[in-house]
Amino acid sequence: MTTRLADIAAQAGVSEATVSRVLNGKPGVAATTRQSVLAALDVLGYERPVRLRQRSEGLVGLITPELENPIFPALAQVIGQALTRQGYTPVLATQTPGGSTEDELTEMLVDRGVAGIIYVSGLHADTTADMQRYERLRAQGVPFVLVDGFSPKVQAPFISPDDRAAMTLAVTHLASLGHTRIGLALGPKRFVPVQRKIEGFVRTMQDQLGLPTDVVEKELVQHSLYTLEGGQAAATALIGRDCTAVVCASDMMALGAIRAARQHGLEVPTDISVVGFDDSPLIAFTDPPLTTVRKPVPAMGQAAVRTLLEEIGGTPAPHSEFVFMPELVVRGSTASAPGDRNRR
Repeated sequence: MTTRLADIAAQAGVSEATVSRVLNGKPGVAATTRQSVLAALDVLGYERPVRLRQRSEGLVGLITPELENPIFPALAQVIGQALTRQGYTPVLATQTPGGSTEDELTEMLVDRGVAGIIYVSGLHADTTADMQRYERLRAQGVPFVLVDGFSPKVQAPFISPDDRAAMTLAVTHLASLGHTRIGLALGPKRFVPVQRKIEGFVRTMQDQLGLPTDVVEKELVQHSLYTLEGGQAAATALIGRDCTAVVCASDMMALGAIRAARQHGLEVPTDISVVGFDDSPLIAFTDPPLTTVRKPVPAMGQAAVRTLLEEIGGTPAPHSEFVFMPELVVRGSTASAPGDRNRR
């Protein structure tokens, strides 16, 4: 027990006496300190005493399209932690190819009496999908929040990154390095985030390099899948069109773009620069470390939970879109354009 107290105290940055007070449910410990001790228990793998286990206010569903892209587990972790701190139990429901659909997962969660649902990159982001499914859910009295996507047909709170601004950050960075032939690799055009990224990309290419819209859309935008293989295929096409830099709509696609460059005998960033999007966990440790546009995952996840709990509590959030500003993170996958090495 003494060893365990010392471990927990060191992890939480408090005294062993404070840990003892928390474990025994004694008063006189600040809420933040108590939370630090409980977090240390969890991190070290110790089971919480029964008296310290949080009583659940209910279940909250979280539906994601997949977990292979590390940005989705990262967002799920933020949302799950925020829900747990408020006394709710998160239930993660993930779509898989050939598995349950979004509608089937929704029905399963509703049948289990969830207090609300958070959708991440769901059908609400697909401009060809029937949005009546969300109105039917609202008619059932189930609160919900939609992350990554927007539809004017759905009366609900939306949480999104500023996709247009993300492209402005990426293109401006590459243009400052002397790149004039910049390609964009992204997913299918029917998705709202894809359309917004194209808008931001086209506008910035026009502002920074004076390129006409039709030339940019026809020659420098390549649609594919949001996977490593999709990024590889899109980058291969863009390299064939003499692009010296490629902006990708996800970090996974960017890793595929780096693979494509190497297959063509090109060095990153000496011969071609690559920019990702998301700043997924561990992406700073790739070879080379990836320059990317950081998606504000902590702020977005916490806002999604806060907004949903307001809905559950009977104070509906505005039926509008909360947009969060991304951030450019410059690492080792971007450099001056070939033939322009004297630029800084």
